[in-house]
Amino acid sequence: MSANEESASARDFGFLLFLTLLNVMNFVDRQLLASFGNWIKPDLQLSNTEFGILTGLAFLLFYSVGGLFMGALADKYNRTRLIAIGLAFWSILTALSGAARGFVSMLIPRMLIGVGESMMTPTAMSLLSDRFPARQLGFASGFYYMGVPVGVAASLFVVAYLEPLLGWRGCFYLLGGIGVFLALIIVVFLKEPKRKQIVETSTEETRVSFKEILFTLVNALKNSPALLMTIGGGVAFHFILGAATFEQLWFVEERGFDRSEIAEITGWIGIVGGVLGNLFGGIGGDKFLAKTGMGRPMFLFWIMLIFAPLNVYFRVVDPTSFWFFAGLFVGFFQLGCFYGPTFSTVQELVPPTIRGTVVGFYIVALNLIGVVVGVTAGGWIIDALQAQGSDSAYTDTLLGFTLISLSAIPLFFFAGLRYERDKKALYESFDEA
Repeated sequence: MSANEESASARDFGFLLFLTLLNVMNFVDRQLLASFGNWIKPDLQLSNTEFGILTGLAFLLFYSVGGLFMGALADKYNRTRLIAIGLAFWSILTALSGAARGFVSMLIPRMLIGVGESMMTPTAMSLLSDRFPARQLGFASGFYYMGVPVGVAASLFVVAYLEPLLGWRGCFYLLGGIGVFLALIIVVFLKEPKRKQIVETSTEETRVSFKEILFTLVNALKNSPALLMTIGGGVAFHFILGAATFEQLWFVEERGFDRSEIAEITGWIGIVGGVLGNLFGGIGGDKFLAKTGMGRPMFLFWIMLIFAPLNVYFRVVDPTSFWFFAGLFVGFFQLGCFYGPTFSTVQELVPPTIRGTVVGFYIVALNLIGVVVGVTAGGWIIDALQAQGSDSAYTDTLLGFTLISLSAIPLFFFAGLRYERDKKALYESFDEA
């Protein structure tokens, strides 16, 4: 495998492209409920709190806990088969979601979908670390996580272009069928690569127990402040991503846009801004690390610091102004920049035997703390403000969570300062062993 060579091969890049396509499907499925908010919320007669539970707590509780478990499975078993099983499972449940008639009948499949989707990222990130050398891992992670903005944008394109033809329920049925088809493709064509070790101690692959994996993870968290602060910065950044579930409702109810028109606008802005952000974050983070040695979190520190004023101003500026659309673009661009640097960092600061587990743990932290708090508390706050007669409940809530998310800036700064020291200590521990 080219993971042991100086550079990745064309076949490795093809492998990356296919995993990215699967991640796009992952995020289309995950985002579809929020993108259809202006249809599903009135159709199912949901409150903002119920809508927040469906898009946040119900899905992410099972997704996050499942992610940690699936990360451990990815460190022990065939990873491509795990992806196929997860994709087929969540796709069938997506189709079933289209038949929902109320809160409870939507709640059950959304919870179970989280279990299926939790298999995707820990296994994919573990596979990429075996196909790409360390100096290209930031690019590979960033490219893979292009699935986030592209998936979000694609879900909005589904709303804008397919909803008039199929209705929101038909769109859920269609996407479920596509997912099952792709799962069959994985079973037939996608093969498991040989696992790579940072330090070659044996020609044989070593199997470790779940207990050993968890013990190693705890030690890594205790001994690496850079790892802890990178995870903390990611959690803080995700508070606003959770609350942003209500953005499509905000655009229509408080900014005066037509629901189909704004889905189309945000879809195009999102795909351009997100793709550029992913490429900039993946390639730029690698180059920044090579040039400064301060770690990719420091790269994110500068990005968030520069864009902070516009992120705040975007929430209160006139929606017809240039700055509104600039803020919308920057939001997607910054989101794209995030994933490559942080996911490559958390993998580089732990032993190779627990890469899948640490990615799963990171997903738990990002979603179960960051996103769940943002979306669940956001829905409750919006309902409370509206009950008091507020005509800016969405705006005030989104602005508040934007400010809270800026606490990621100092965390990324200190993680960047500690990165090289903690990575050196990890390598020295291998030498001692």
